[in-house]
Amino acid sequence: MEKSNIIKTKTGKIQGYKEEGLEIFKGIPFAEPPIGKLRFSPPVSKQSWEGVLNTTEYGPCSFQGHSELEEYLGKLEPESEDCLSLNIWTPTTDGGKRPVMFWIHGGAFMIGGGTDPMYDGSALALRGDIVVVTINYRLGSFGFLYTKDIPPNVGSQDQLMALKWVNDNIASFGGDPSNVTIFGESAGGYSVLALCTMSKAKGLFRRVIAQSAPYIDTRVSDKTSKKILRKLRVKEGDIDSLREVPPEKIIDAQNQVVASVPTDVMALRPLIIGDEFPKHPLKAFLNGECANIDFMIGTNLDEFKLYTAMEPFKSMLGSDAEKLIVGFFGIYGIETKKSEEIIKTYKEVREGKYSTETLEVLIAIITDFVFRIPMIRLLEAQKPHQPNIYNYMFNWPSPGLDGLLGACHSLEIPFVFGTLSSPTLKLFVKGAPGELSEKMMDAWISFAKTGNPNHGNIPDWPTYDAKTRTTMIFGEECKVGKSLFDKERIAWDGLLEI
Repeated sequence: MEKSNIIKTKTGKIQGYKEEGLEIFKGIPFAEPPIGKLRFSPPVSKQSWEGVLNTTEYGPCSFQGHSELEEYLGKLEPESEDCLSLNIWTPTTDGGKRPVMFWIHGGAFMIGGGTDPMYDGSALALRGDIVVVTINYRLGSFGFLYTKDIPPNVGSQDQLMALKWVNDNIASFGGDPSNVTIFGESAGGYSVLALCTMSKAKGLFRRVIAQSAPYIDTRVSDKTSKKILRKLRVKEGDIDSLREVPPEKIIDAQNQVVASVPTDVMALRPLIIGDEFPKHPLKAFLNGECANIDFMIGTNLDEFKLYTAMEPFKSMLGSDAEKLIVGFFGIYGIETKKSEEIIKTYKEVREGKYSTETLEVLIAIITDFVFRIPMIRLLEAQKPHQPNIYNYMFNWPSPGLDGLLGACHSLEIPFVFGTLSSPTLKLFVKGAPGELSEKMMDAWISFAKTGNPNHGNIPDWPTYDAKTRTTMIFGEECKVGKSLFDKERIAWDGLLEI
């Protein structure tokens, strides 16, 4: 292994390795280990070290909750509470000012890590002459437990601490701290939107790409956290006792509680409370508080098929699926009559045109509720304040699980990172067109460089506006669509607004 240049950071010297035209640094600590008395506390700045720290291997990811996806993707290991590290891919540490792409991984805030091979930054950094950063942050109970004496959203504060570290140090890696794009998918998309609302994050990034960012619930509840404490037989407010519980027992209790309410996919998540997440992103966009942020956001055509192809949703969406959807919408204040009107609209528009099965229509409704309609609201809110806003839809269908997945949730990620050959993804991206990946990589790179995703290998991609609703469709063919599924969109008028 050829060693990289020795880099001096604000907290000490590090050395990574060189590979295929890149300098790579893995497992760089950006905060003190959140263990012992620091468990459940906001991250603490990393103390300086002596000598040169070896950064050639990924650091551990956060302790993981259970997920059915493990059966197909495997489980990230090792796990540890000592997980606050980041990884950097750079063409060279020459003091150049390259755009920086800062990735926040998804996984419902309960699984995943910047160590996942799918997020390897090599192809993106090489192709774009940019610096790529991925991070680990605390997940599940360790990052998002919320009860008396436990500060909320410490996992989100980890993300902010990592972003600050990049701002302080990335120039030494050939990156430009004044040109940082934060991007993420699912929980990562949720996270980059949340960062837009944080006063402490102002000035730390210039652009945002939110991939399949889910609906952000305004409700603040400690119900899940209290259930976990009861499982652990720890009294609310007794944080000292909670800090003594082995992490494996906390995860076991968390898994039991989460499994008891399978429809609550993000039972532990950032809550809109306090300085670390002071308001809904939609409100911040509407108020013009993010006017200086270039914005790109998109969804996949069949987002929810990732879930309905597996248990427990596969069994739940049976003959009573419509009643289930009406009840689910009721939780979010949508009246039964309105829910029934939405279902009727989708059936009339989609059956016989886009699908022949009622189940497909119901999946489309949930996909729009969770992902597409909230995205549209954000685009509409940002447009009056910022001209550089772009919308995409990814519609390449996966052959996995006998075609049940379609263009499902998270499928676009290996196209963006150029990691289609990752061994864990064979089931999902077999036969995927490399040309599509190249076009998407170039769009993401161009946006990170200039705030405009256009490049020579895709049709002209206009900015989004509420009149034409222009969307770049990434699929077997890349083309521009206007007012996609517009009758369905209109059915949601007045809903999912702030």
